[in-house]
Amino acid sequence: MSSMSQEILAFLFSTSGWVLVSSTLPMEYWEVSSNDGSVITTATFYSNLWKTCVIDSTGVSNCKDFPSLLALNGYIQACRGLMIAAVCLGFFGSIFALVGMKCTKLGGTDKNKASIACFAGVIFLLSGLCSLSSCSLYAHRITTEFFDPMFYDQKYELGAALFIGWAGSILCILGGSVLCFSITGSFTKSHSRANYIYKGAVSHSHISSRPRGQAQSVNQRPPPDCSNSSRIQHFDKNVYV
Repeated sequence: MSSMSQEILAFLFSTSGWVLVSSTLPMEYWEVSSNDGSVITTATFYSNLWKTCVIDSTGVSNCKDFPSLLALNGYIQACRGLMIAAVCLGFFGSIFALVGMKCTKLGGTDKNKASIACFAGVIFLLSGLCSLSSCSLYAHRITTEFFDPMFYDQKYELGAALFIGWAGSILCILGGSVLCFSITGSFTKSHSRANYIYKGAVSHSHISSRPRGQAQSVNQRPPPDCSNSSRIQHFDKNVYV
């Protein structure tokens, strides 16, 4: 698979995960009241990071926002901050990925585009880790209360929003990893190819220069001396002999 195809695939994974993570914010089913069948219930309770709701037996739902931000539990505030950070990071990661991809005409030179795309992959990784931490922290509180025998209040189960958030987080992490490794791998291959071509050219010039120098040293002979003095000396020797 070419580097451009890997970039497009990574961008699709990352943006799909970011959309899934963003869709969990307005969802109301982060936790749903548990019904084991021992007690007949006439209402179903559910809540998310922003409000609590109840559905009665007639199907009418009534929601109520949390009264005070400072009165919230620490885990809800932490989950809110992590989810908002995940959505914001995913938004900026999408912009940087579009600028740094090879199929777009933005970002300048290939080296600058590779740096921007790698930075976008890191942002998607951070976005996926933030959303994954938020969903896991919220789910940990639900499971701890559900399996605690000393907890006698209303128990809840994992809602659909948590599973969607986990899926989106995995896609963001996967897409960001592929984007970073594809850019790094293509840059490393191009750099090694350039070094190989340069070394090959240097070695070829060195090898080709040696026979040429040797041929010049072997075949080089002094020019024949055709001066008058040499002919006179040769004539004198023949006469005396």
